[in-house]
Amino acid sequence: METKKFKTNAKCRGCVAQIAESLDKILPREQWDIDLNSADKILSVTSDQSDAVIIKAVSDAGFKAEKID
Repeated sequence: METKKFKTNAKCRGCVAQIAESLDKILPREQWDIDLNSADKILSVTSDQSDAVIIKAVSDAGFKAEKID
């Protein structure tokens, strides 16, 4: 499995909770994390899920995610 990083527009723990409802449907909770202390609110995902599936899950929660290298 590879670790992917995405820039998000999450702002607080409440935002993370909303995103969690969506991401937890496709990934075990221990496979992802959002760093609210980073300027870009980085979502790190360790999974074989496609970028599109991860971005859609975040989008379905009402937030944006953009893949970064």
